[in-house]
Amino acid sequence: MSETEGMMVRGSDGESARSGDLTIPLPVGQGLTEPDGPPLLGLASPGRRLPEAPGAPARPGVRGPPRRGRRWRRRLRAVLLSMTLLVLLGVVVFGGLLLGTPSVGDARALAHAQDSSHHAAYPGPPVPARFAAALVATEDHRFASEPGIDPIAVGRVIVARLAGRGDQGGATLYQQLAKVLYTQGRSGLAAEAEQVALAVKLKFSYSEAEILRLYAGVVDFGHGFYALAAASCGYFGSPADRLSWPQAALLAGLVQGPSADDPLLHPSRARAREQHVIGRLTATGALRRAQAATALAEPVSELVAHAGQGCTG
Repeated sequence: MSETEGMMVRGSDGESARSGDLTIPLPVGQGLTEPDGPPLLGLASPGRRLPEAPGAPARPGVRGPPRRGRRWRRRLRAVLLSMTLLVLLGVVVFGGLLLGTPSVGDARALAHAQDSSHHAAYPGPPVPARFAAALVATEDHRFASEPGIDPIAVGRVIVARLAGRGDQGGATLYQQLAKVLYTQGRSGLAAEAEQVALAVKLKFSYSEAEILRLYAGVVDFGHGFYALAAASCGYFGSPADRLSWPQAALLAGLVQGPSADDPLLHPSRARAREQHVIGRLTATGALRRAQAATALAEPVSELVAHAGQGCTG
């Protein structure tokens, strides 16, 4: 053995190795471990970090807890996905309703049959502008723009039913006409769903003027007066084309409760409905406040002063 080969190299930890040994001891504190034991106290093993002190700021490159914004984005994606699925389900269900309900091409024939059974003339006279405005204002103020149903009203009804608040109304004139012509005497969710589909079909099958004429021709106005022509002659002794604003409002207020709001039997209830309709006409801009005040100045007793005399001209 040469002298060089026999020389020992002493490391900083006090251990020694031969100079020919390529393994040079590392100094203490560089991740050394005791043989067959845990890392030295206060030293980190390779690839392992010591726990951070509570409250210490995160070091660069160290991932902290998920940010609040990420949680909100995940929730938003879940909500959007749920809404998309609900919309798709609604489209499928509505498509099935359209396919499963009959055509509305026979609406005129059905209206004629109902008028005949009530001894009412068919077709009735064109709906006068004042009655049309009063009816639309109180029953369906989106009549001209909606697709046969009022999505806002439908949403309100669904929320109300889920909350257990019962029927909140919201049926459009198209739905009401579908109920009278096609589902009369039936109730429940199945009948209401059918009315929705039929309402859309009516919307795209007939003009607005004809829808109003069909509606006015099959509505019961109470006291044995069926259809607008008979109601106008019966209550006021004048044809429908001569209706004043208060008369038109009084008749439009009867369509929801013709017996309960009968102006000859229950004038106070009829007055309340008339006031409601006049208020709706004012809110929708069909009447100015001064016109509304003038209309309400005439008591119900004067409006029906000629009841029972029939039309004289």
